[in-house]
Amino acid sequence: MLRDYYSKYYLEQNYNCAEAVLRAANDYYGLGLHDTDMILVGAYGAGIQCGSSCGAVLAAAAVLSMKYVAAKAHESQDIKPVVVKLMRKFNEKYGSTLCKDIKPQSFKPEYRCQMTVETACDVLEATIEEYEAERKASANS
Repeated sequence: MLRDYYSKYYLEQNYNCAEAVLRAANDYYGLGLHDTDMILVGAYGAGIQCGSSCGAVLAAAAVLSMKYVAAKAHESQDIKPVVVKLMRKFNEKYGSTLCKDIKPQSFKPEYRCQMTVETACDVLEATIEEYEAERKASANS
């Protein structure tokens, strides 16, 4: 499970929510990203540093880009439906995708946003599994 990979980064190495999700997904899905690539999502933490879009969700969307965009997002038939699925699932859990709305529901000073990171990992994994099953079923019909 993807969830099994985040704690090394979030709890042990003190990366933020976005960095932990991306690093965990890189390990789990073999995305081939390098340490310097991970810096790209650093600013996503704490809702892009201002309580806006949740960094864990943004990192999950970045993972979907790595999996479903070959060169340009607007040329991918997969990126929009799979990201919409991710956002809907996350919104169902928290009623929002904004850090300022999610944090009061899941932040604990001793664990920070651990629950949100776990949720992002679970939602990302479920989204990919469901989307791949749908693609397979569509291809077989």
